[in-house]
Amino acid sequence: MPLSRRAFALGALASSALAATGVAATPRAALAATNTAYVWAYFTETPTFQGANYGLHLAVSRDGLNWTPLNQNNPVATPTAGTLGLRDPFVFRKQDGTFGVIATDLIGTDFGRNSPYLHVWDSTNLTSFTGYRLLRMHSYPTHTWAPTVFWDAARGQYGIVYSNNNGGQDVFLVNYTSDFRTVSAPQVYFSPGFPVLDGDIVVDGGVTYLYYKNLADGNLYGARSGTGAPNSFTTYTSGLRQGNAIEGPLLVKRNEGTGWWLWGDSFSPVNNDFYAWSTGSIGGNSWSVLNQRDYTPPLNVKHGSILGVTEAEYAGLVSRWGAPAWVRLKSSNFPDRYVRHTGGLARLDAYPFDPYRDQLWRMVPGLADAAGVSFESVNVPGSYLRHSGYVLRLDPNDNSATFRADATFHRTPGLADSAWSSLRSHNFPTHYLRHAGYQLRIDPLGSGSSASDRQDATFRLTP
Repeated sequence: MPLSRRAFALGALASSALAATGVAATPRAALAATNTAYVWAYFTETPTFQGANYGLHLAVSRDGLNWTPLNQNNPVATPTAGTLGLRDPFVFRKQDGTFGVIATDLIGTDFGRNSPYLHVWDSTNLTSFTGYRLLRMHSYPTHTWAPTVFWDAARGQYGIVYSNNNGGQDVFLVNYTSDFRTVSAPQVYFSPGFPVLDGDIVVDGGVTYLYYKNLADGNLYGARSGTGAPNSFTTYTSGLRQGNAIEGPLLVKRNEGTGWWLWGDSFSPVNNDFYAWSTGSIGGNSWSVLNQRDYTPPLNVKHGSILGVTEAEYAGLVSRWGAPAWVRLKSSNFPDRYVRHTGGLARLDAYPFDPYRDQLWRMVPGLADAAGVSFESVNVPGSYLRHSGYVLRLDPNDNSATFRADATFHRTPGLADSAWSSLRSHNFPTHYLRHAGYQLRIDPLGSGSSASDRQDATFRLTP
């Protein structure tokens, strides 16, 4: 089982943002504007750490479920002090409409390292990050993990809540601040009698909701308080878990105001898998597991935070950082699996896996017909998906007419779901790319094909 910092702890007892129209919006105007999209701040890891990067990463989404990594999934900011790396970045909107980012001071997985500091940045609109500093939270010889920030209206200050081992017990501490440069003395915020880690806090309708991991049983839970004051929370949900082990709950209110999502970061049976739940009522105990068909987290994402943003902010983020130059092909009927190459063949494998770049494809105009598409491997440039003997292979382009035709497909509405895609062979126009026994091939598919066959030939083309 991959080492988790949570398992370790248990064992240890915007000045402007461009809208699509080019019209600028002031940060204070953003407070009154309607959020139409979302931003996710995170760091990255993969099962064997080939994709590990401990800088600040950003992704955006219009629907809050399917995500586009920005800056080619490279960091947009990197700490220059402390450990020179971060985990668990938390992005939040300040009362003046600008943003802040705060994060754990830890690079890699040395979970025995103690640090009293958090990384902090300021940002007008998340297109640049300024004022970088380390913020000292306490003087204890222990960690300062997974910060979350909320506005405490009664105090007129922000609360910074984080995981800490206090008196031999894993609890949440809180410091209050007005400027994220000086903080009050730490005090215990949540200590329910069992060890806890990874709090996420959302204030809604006068109620403060705190979602956390119970280290005693490994499940995620929700607690709530009418005041948000320290030691005022009561747990009100049943335990939630997907995968063998889960951590890092992210509580998100939908922009439409009609429901909520809860995300969880799973590290077993494989590190770096995200799952989600939904509910129509945050006050109830009715979380429903979301089908993985319905969501696609950012590539290689690990514990971070999700925040609603305006249309102007979304447009500014995409304009500044750019969308990926690659796509992934996600299976319709095995939505945890993606098309990848291995051993010169194409197949579906359950993500996450390494080498993770095996699933990244540059979708280019068709080699035989520019109206079609061809898929060039990102990590084997010059090699393309092509069929040979009806089997999908990854081969170098020899520029022959046969190769160009074999490597060209025509994208059509998905045979099983028109919102997804199917890929028809250029030179065998009755044949479609499909999986069979997780291997990729082309087979004839028509109106008389079975529902299962149509599912096998349906994919989401996603970053």
